Amino acid sequence: MQKKLKLMILALLPAAVAMGQTAVTKDAGAEGGDTDENAITFTEAQMGEDDDMSQNISIISSGNNEYASEVGYLFSPVRFRYRAFGQKYNEIHINGAPVNDIESGQFRYSFVGGLNQQTKGMEASLPFESNNFAMSAMGGSNNYNFRPASMPVGHRITLSGANRNYKLRGAYTFNSGYNSKGWAFSGNLTYRWAGEGVVEGTFYNSLSYFLGVQKLLGNHSISLVTWGNPTERGTQGASTDEMYWLANDRLYNPYWGYQDGKKRNSRVVNDYAPAALMTWDWQINETMKLTTSLLGKYGMYKSTKLNYNNSDNPQPDYWKMMPSSNYDVWDETDASNRTQACLDTWNLAYDYLQTKENRQINWDRLYWANKQASAQGADAMYYVQAKHNDVLNVSLASVLQTDLSEKLHWNIGVNLATNKGMHYQTMEDLLGATSFHNINTYAVGTYAMQSDQVQYDLNNPNASVGVGDKFGYDYNILVDKAQAWTSFEYRHGRAQAFVAGRIGAVEMQRDGKMRNGLAADYSYGKSGVAHFLDGGGKVGANYNLGGGVTLGIGGGYELRAPQASTAFVAPEINNDFVSNLKNERVASAELSVDYSNEWLHANIMGYGSCISNATEWQQFYFDDINSFSYVSLTGEDKVYYGIEWGLNFKLTSAFNIKTVGTISEAKYNNNAKVWYMSSTNGTYNDANNHQIETCYNKNMREAGTPLTALSLIFSYHQKGWFIDINGNWYDRIYLYYSPYYRYGSTLATRQSIGETVYDNNGEILASATAQEKGHGGFMLDASIGRSIYIGKGSLSINLMITNLLNNTNICTGGYEQSRSDYTSSLNTRAYKFSKNPKKYYAYGTNAMLNLAYKF
Repeated sequence: MQKKLKLMILALLPAAVAMGQTAVTKDAGAEGGDTDENAITFTEAQMGEDDDMSQNISIISSGNNEYASEVGYLFSPVRFRYRAFGQKYNEIHINGAPVNDIESGQFRYSFVGGLNQQTKGMEASLPFESNNFAMSAMGGSNNYNFRPASMPVGHRITLSGANRNYKLRGAYTFNSGYNSKGWAFSGNLTYRWAGEGVVEGTFYNSLSYFLGVQKLLGNHSISLVTWGNPTERGTQGASTDEMYWLANDRLYNPYWGYQDGKKRNSRVVNDYAPAALMTWDWQINETMKLTTSLLGKYGMYKSTKLNYNNSDNPQPDYWKMMPSSNYDVWDETDASNRTQACLDTWNLAYDYLQTKENRQINWDRLYWANKQASAQGADAMYYVQAKHNDVLNVSLASVLQTDLSEKLHWNIGVNLATNKGMHYQTMEDLLGATSFHNINTYAVGTYAMQSDQVQYDLNNPNASVGVGDKFGYDYNILVDKAQAWTSFEYRHGRAQAFVAGRIGAVEMQRDGKMRNGLAADYSYGKSGVAHFLDGGGKVGANYNLGGGVTLGIGGGYELRAPQASTAFVAPEINNDFVSNLKNERVASAELSVDYSNEWLHANIMGYGSCISNATEWQQFYFDDINSFSYVSLTGEDKVYYGIEWGLNFKLTSAFNIKTVGTISEAKYNNNAKVWYMSSTNGTYNDANNHQIETCYNKNMREAGTPLTALSLIFSYHQKGWFIDINGNWYDRIYLYYSPYYRYGSTLATRQSIGETVYDNNGEILASATAQEKGHGGFMLDASIGRSIYIGKGSLSINLMITNLLNNTNICTGGYEQSRSDYTSSLNTRAYKFSKNPKKYYAYGTNAMLNLAYKF
């Protein structure tokens, strides 16, 4: 607590001179303007903050594009991603400073969580739109304006009630605007809470703050702001359809159970990233402006997990607990797993899991087992560990904007950043045990208990681990990044065109803090440094043909340095970089038609993007070999293409009908090379001169987002009233595929035990590598509100209802299990992992009532 307090105090102190740029501020005072609450009141589930899956939604917006202005919020209940791109392709800035995580490329929306009013002032740029803060990314770019003087003047009190991840929200915002002495002040305090969310066993506790000051000094302006969002939340886990069926609940959560009669969640996230930003705006003359911003952030992210040692997996939905682990419900020809005895055991397991307590973690039983082990002098059999991913980041961004003529505008900018990612594991709770040691029990058996190889840290062998102590791994990832960019925008008559380019350099290395016994000579200390040059360019043009028709075209090509988060094969063990690590090559193009008249505004876009030399990384527990497996996929090619549309029919001055949607494709276009190692022996799959293996993942689709999403919207806005009803259809929702299931060696083994993997010509059948899909469907949402003027203030009342028809059959994401349908001795299992992916499903009917008073 003292550490957090010190960090909050430091965040309030000025760091250095920096600067910012002008940005478009949305008019919050327009009729129905408080409906902007819709666009930014996301729950953490809508933002896809799952610990084990990367499902962050990409939010893009544009005031001139009917499709892009709607989809960010409209499709958020199913974790929609713009064009199915990963979050790293949607770049976010604050006052011109890039804020995507340098190590992973992701932007965590919890970084600005609760700051609804501050994030309204946003400049958005679609992939082929010019802007004043960056070369727009492949998935578009957003720039939040956090200058106090740019925020709407006055007080605002907000109260909200919901049956979502949090139940209550209260917020107070104050913005002074410039006073007579050139000072502007801004403040916000928001609290969000749920003793238990809509998903049983979850909870939510979050305090958000924002403080800012700005001073006008002639043609200079200096602002300093600080914000943070300390949050603690209990999370929800994915499970199989079998377990959802047994629980008769699509929101069943395996992460909690009873301890002394009270609910306890095993997966608790603590997230706090205090930040300070100084911005200096210098209006040099009427046609030239310089903006510089300096950002500092210290992020602390901790996620707990129940683990086990020399014992059975305590998860209540562990596959051995399932009835189908005893009787093969899929294969009628599997005589050995369809006997009467198997069926009797199936019934016993079914009856056992009909009791709710048996479908949850039994914390009291775990404590009892640990006390018995302690009495015999053994280490804890069960414990709660905490994975930490902390970050210290400092970045500087500077942009010079100038009008070279009435027709030509020029921007030039630089971005510099240094980043230290701190990754380590600590003991959160010994669950009643009295001892635990920093030993790799996965390697015991492969190596003797007394050998160096089983030590997680040879510098401190057999170290005793208490609550709060580090164990298992401890390393830093160091990344430095520099980038220069420029853009020219030309406007003349009916034509508008731009060209933009950027060039940059990235260097990265690992700094190990433990000397792992599986890599005694190359795990402790700093690795070598990997250097990459990247850059690229974009061009775009629009031409007004007259009659309300405008044609647009754009194209771009980039080299993107690999992310540090995918650059190391097994960062928890050693310093090795991935073999054949290269820049991504990204090509993209777009063709659009915009039509506007008195009763219709229409946007139709076709796009295509290609990515080659992509690298991906996964880590998962693979208990076929009782080991964690670290997997790197390299040399991947991906293609993205589709059509998007947004049509807004203005039937009367108050009534509009809109339709927006996309039909897209996002798939892997080749088979990747796979390099992996096991935590049991620390060797790679190409050891002893074996070739790097192939993963047959061609035609796998991007997962965690619907590739088809359609919406029909009825919108009524008049005299302070607004009513919106939208029906949404989602389809082609793929689950994250398992690389292991598609290794060449795995496919050969599957064929050898009787599966039909190859055709008569020895070619792999499409059915052998088919990717699991989630169920799509229809969802009906609605909102109704009223703005009422009271004296010098106004009261806004807004009720938002999601999933009115209570359709809980829509899958919002999930993943295939990386397990085999056969044992290590090649015996067929009754349980079929290939038929039991882990899934998430949409919330049922949920609502939020929002009251806001502005004065």
